[in-house]
Amino acid sequence: MKHYKYLGIILALYITFQLVSDVSAGKIISLFGLPVSVTVLFFPITYIFADVLTEVYGYAHARSVIWAVFFSSIIAGLIYQLAVYLPPAIGFAANDAYTRVLGSIPRILLGGWIAVWTGGMLNDYILAKMKIWTNGKYLWTRTIGSTIVGEFANTVLFYVIALYAVLPNDLLLASIISGWLIKVAVEVILTPWTYWVINKLKRVEHEDFYDSHTNFNPFIIEAPKF
Repeated sequence: MKHYKYLGIILALYITFQLVSDVSAGKIISLFGLPVSVTVLFFPITYIFADVLTEVYGYAHARSVIWAVFFSSIIAGLIYQLAVYLPPAIGFAANDAYTRVLGSIPRILLGGWIAVWTGGMLNDYILAKMKIWTNGKYLWTRTIGSTIVGEFANTVLFYVIALYAVLPNDLLLASIISGWLIKVAVEVILTPWTYWVINKLKRVEHEDFYDSHTNFNPFIIEAPKF
């Protein structure tokens, strides 16, 4: 089994961006006149990590990382809820602030977990398949193409599960479309950086994996192998 120098670093960054997104998702900003979560500005970076993982190390490694991120997000979410529900000490005046930031209702947590897992698995599957179809050429087509599908699933699932009947239907639809387009735009803008990172890692890790004989079952749970 190969040992990789940078797989652990990518996993750590992936988990970091996911947990930051979990906490900050409730911050709503106005973008192009539409209310969207502030995470549309940085959550797409997790899809770049996914692209790098699949392109360099292969689908199986990317799948194991998604499961690690998924479980990390669940554990963090449960701990956040515990922090909210524990009674504050006498004289502690900031409890309401903690409750507002960390006290996501269960459907928001559930929506986030389902959206992250589904979107991530779709992204990795499409990129791995497209790499075979293109014989490793036209990297931009699979990084952007996989993001279009993965981020669409992620955005639709999160908004529908977490915010249906909370936002008016027309505003919900507009927020889904705008959020999805912004996420894809971030991927497109960062494509040159993605190229540089992927090419650098392929040289340093001596790896350029093709998933010609991979079992693509997304429900296989394995610990990341460094």
